[in-house]
Amino acid sequence: MSGELDLVCVGRSSVDLYGEQIGCRLEDVSSFAKYVGGCPTNIAVGTARLGLKSGLITRVGDEQLGRFIVETLNAEGVDTTAIKHDPGRLTALVILGIRDEHHFPHIFHRTDCADMALAEDDIDPAYIARARAVLVTGTHLSTPTVAGASRRVVDLAIQSDARVILDIDYRPVLWGLTGHAQGASRFVASTDATERIHELLPDCDLVVGTEEEIRIAGGTGDLIASLCAIRELSDAAIVLKRGAEGCAVFPGEIPARVDRGILVHGFPVKVFNPLGAGDAFMSGFLRGWLRGEDWATSCRFGNAAGALVVSRHGCAPASPTWPELEAVLDRSQEAADLSRDERLNRLHRVTTRRREWPEVWAIAFDHRSQLEELADAAHRPRDDITRLKTLIAEAAARAVEDGPRGALIDDRYGQPALFSLTGRGWWLARPVELPGSRPLEFESGDRLAAALRTWPAEHVAKCLVLYDPDDPAELREQQDQRLNMLYRACADTGHELLLEVIPPKTCRLNEETLARVVERIYARGIYPDWWKLPPPFSKAAWARTVTAVRQGDDYCRGILILGLSATEEELKRGFDLVAGEPLCRGFAVGRSIFNKPAEDWFSGRVDDGKLVAAVTSNYRRVIELWRGRGS
Repeated sequence: MSGELDLVCVGRSSVDLYGEQIGCRLEDVSSFAKYVGGCPTNIAVGTARLGLKSGLITRVGDEQLGRFIVETLNAEGVDTTAIKHDPGRLTALVILGIRDEHHFPHIFHRTDCADMALAEDDIDPAYIARARAVLVTGTHLSTPTVAGASRRVVDLAIQSDARVILDIDYRPVLWGLTGHAQGASRFVASTDATERIHELLPDCDLVVGTEEEIRIAGGTGDLIASLCAIRELSDAAIVLKRGAEGCAVFPGEIPARVDRGILVHGFPVKVFNPLGAGDAFMSGFLRGWLRGEDWATSCRFGNAAGALVVSRHGCAPASPTWPELEAVLDRSQEAADLSRDERLNRLHRVTTRRREWPEVWAIAFDHRSQLEELADAAHRPRDDITRLKTLIAEAAARAVEDGPRGALIDDRYGQPALFSLTGRGWWLARPVELPGSRPLEFESGDRLAAALRTWPAEHVAKCLVLYDPDDPAELREQQDQRLNMLYRACADTGHELLLEVIPPKTCRLNEETLARVVERIYARGIYPDWWKLPPPFSKAAWARTVTAVRQGDDYCRGILILGLSATEEELKRGFDLVAGEPLCRGFAVGRSIFNKPAEDWFSGRVDDGKLVAAVTSNYRRVIELWRGRGS
């Protein structure tokens, strides 16, 4: 509970189910993507991605969707210590679709939902005392219970001299003013809503809303009259969000016309999905405002963030990071289709990775053809390979009780082992290549993206490619095309890519070989998140390879050293050669650990218990070699 927070957001928190089919009625959507949502939750994520320290006060259900929200926020860097798990209510749901550029139907499933049970007793004064600013939202003024919680937050903020921000966030359906089918409606006049907002306005330092929201806050149908009505009650700066036109700020007296306020033009972009753009605008604006930037700069931050989000699918997951925002701010003002900007899309993907992996100790038992040979040689059914892999997974869990555990496991024979380790905090990769194929082919054929969509998001796509930079041009082109297909599929589905490069036996190795492969792959516009490479045979070769990675990709996760059935002495030599290089994050070693115990197990010389013990011991020994590298 220690440490200052730039911003504490209060209110709605939901799971958004976004239709993946574009251009159809919500009735015709056949699949959905799952994201966190809700105005204050989106802003907490958006501000955290832009470098602010944000926290969230809300309630979620004591069930899987509530845990999904909290785990996602934790991964985004949002402080979740003030979130309550409600055992009696479910987490809110919103179903959304993209019909066309003007229609975005959505249905709110919020009857007696968890966040609407937020009460005054849920607000901890010590938590509010940590905040430089608090943000409350209109939806949490719609019932006496949540209005009381919001009022307490504001009162405590005033006591601790924190700034108070109101995002009007007006959704008529959430005030009971429309039917469920009109979830997309943005304006229905309501005296009750206006009066509730009026009660809060005198204590606000900043009020932000769209034209419809300013009208409901002011209580009139005229925009200028509504701005004046707000000003009569509050000295707060008022920010009017104007969509594609940008925004206008009214820090003092309200002028006779909107264009006499502080106008900051928007970024002309092709609109794909405006839902969540207002929350992104607020996130960008607060990045500037809370750090003392002037109105124009804060508005530009907000407009740029909104422009990025309208070009993407989803709300919170579409929010930009600071590097993305800088990239948009540097662009010209000409109209652009940001959804097709490969540089920005890649920047978004690599700067929103949720978990850091400073080190990975991976046991690789994704082997298929090699274990088939062992089983066949021992006259054992190939189904026994699945049992073997389950035992190896058990050994791996025993070997690393506290450390950066990792594994490479296939789904042909290793699916039970793979699923047993999923969701337990392991770094996990699974192969996509057809073993031994050259040119490269995939287990799933050309339906690669469809196959990856069935994978958990945490699984890394691992691909072994037998690549010689001096191969005939036709073969190299075939390999590159397949790798490009894989890279695009990973980008589309959100999976990280581990590219394992092994020169074929016919390759004439020298100190330049691996570096040339890396350089060629980058030159083809392919950016693996991870590299898995053989141990270098010299310091010079290693330095050349590392330089190629560093020059090719500022955002590479790192390099893992593979084993190639190396002996302990060979592993130690390879580990020693890479010592001191921070880009080398660990190892992915397999047969050096399990091959001999597997041979003995298939032949019947050892039972399950002895195999597990041997693999556990060997794995621990490799970890000790890694930890002692260079010594």
